Amino acid sequence: MTITSETDQIERSIVINAPRDRVWQAISDAEEFGTWFGANLKGLTFAPGQRTRGIIDTAMCGHDDCYFDVVIERIEPQNLLSFRWHPYAIDPAANYTQEQPTLVTFTLKDAPGNGTLLTVVESGFDNIPPARRLEAFRMNDRGWAYQLDNIANHVRA
Repeated sequence: MTITSETDQIERSIVINAPRDRVWQAISDAEEFGTWFGANLKGLTFAPGQRTRGIIDTAMCGHDDCYFDVVIERIEPQNLLSFRWHPYAIDPAANYTQEQPTLVTFTLKDAPGNGTLLTVVESGFDNIPPARRLEAFRMNDRGWAYQLDNIANHVRA
């Protein structure tokens, strides 16, 4: 796994021992994405310009009202999926709508041995209010490491 971090951006990569079309399916199908990510996205889809929202597993955030809430930005089949969201938006009393969301981009490239290089980049942390910027960055940096392992295990299962 490759790790790159600045103050504004998190970048993580992993080579998954699975064909590109299989990894793409796990990223681009909302229900399957929810399975490995830990969100209930049953019956939902990903489409550019569309909001997709589902409850996140309680074990991930510590209470029952955390949401995976994204607006899909781009889908380039077999290559790229991106969305915008409010990072580490887990306080049910907080109103995150006035914050500028970060951009999360998944890219896929072929890797040796019929594997797939999956890279996730989340950028825009410098636009988060200072009071929660560092914690959001720290938690998502750790979170993407966890999620890349999750998708790799899911795809190989």
